[in-house]
Amino acid sequence: MDTLVGIVNYIVFFSITAGIYAILSLGLNIQWGYTGLFNIGIAGFFAIGAYTSALICGPQPGLIDWRVVGGYNMPFIFGLLGGMIVAGIAAAIISLPTLRLKEDYLAITTVGIAEAIRLIAKQESWLTNGVWGINNIPAPVYRPISNGIDGFLNAHPNLPGWMESLIGNGYNWFFLFLVIATLIIFYLAVERIIRSPWGRVLAAIREDETVAQTSGKNVFGFKVQSMVLGAMLMGAGGSLYAHFAMSVGPNDFKPLLGTFIVWVMLIAGGSGNNKGAILGAFTIWGLWAGSDFLVHLLPLSDTRVAALRIIIIGLLLELILLRRPRGLLGEEKGISKLLER
Repeated sequence: MDTLVGIVNYIVFFSITAGIYAILSLGLNIQWGYTGLFNIGIAGFFAIGAYTSALICGPQPGLIDWRVVGGYNMPFIFGLLGGMIVAGIAAAIISLPTLRLKEDYLAITTVGIAEAIRLIAKQESWLTNGVWGINNIPAPVYRPISNGIDGFLNAHPNLPGWMESLIGNGYNWFFLFLVIATLIIFYLAVERIIRSPWGRVLAAIREDETVAQTSGKNVFGFKVQSMVLGAMLMGAGGSLYAHFAMSVGPNDFKPLLGTFIVWVMLIAGGSGNNKGAILGAFTIWGLWAGSDFLVHLLPLSDTRVAALRIIIIGLLLELILLRRPRGLLGEEKGISKLLER
């Protein structure tokens, strides 16, 4: 029974992380899947959302901290909304000089901007506390739930060990509910707007922006809107990550786990399909977590283990695309229910 409870607790932890990545994948799907914007700077917006939420909701700078801003101890919802708004503003500012570039140049520019944001987080200690990061970020309603769990366990000291372990993990169950609820809200909202006339314009831009422009559409304006909306979801993912990990640092937003794996999730699940974006996130994160158990059985150094995991994910992605070239679910043929009827 103890083993089963351990597996259940791990699944809860896994699902929280996968749900956060699903939100990032949804944001990328708006930009790439529906508009064709080749954004390789996901980690930058992810970091902006995380740091903004940490500064709004986190504790005041301590005596040994370098930062001199933040620490407003606001409720989680303000951090979430703040992370989304600041990420959206950053995307709008970045979009003005970059979205007129063609795909390859846009990709190079966005990956450079994301790395610049990570280096700012690393170097500007007055704002982000540098390489030490921001710690002791409060998890939403953690104290009441934790106190309730402790009180229950103290009142029932004779519970079996497996039940005590299951109940002791109660806060993670709550955070899983929070992540899944947020994911569902974003999914329903994105589905609604993508199936609106606005979403059909994005699809037209993705297929042939010249035709869309000759039809009287402000192509550049719609691209900026798509970039901003996708970045806002990425900022929300960063906020959830910060409050779950309870600390953020520059190394949390390296390209591998901040950008590369999100692209793998979207491509594997099905670009241009919101359900595919979510399915791809859970599938690829499951493969990533499973590969961690597998490669550590081999007598390899940590550096080789990390490289082998990337190779395994790449091979699995190739197998998926060989069997299903459009991803596990594939792109939706129509995005308007009215036109389908």
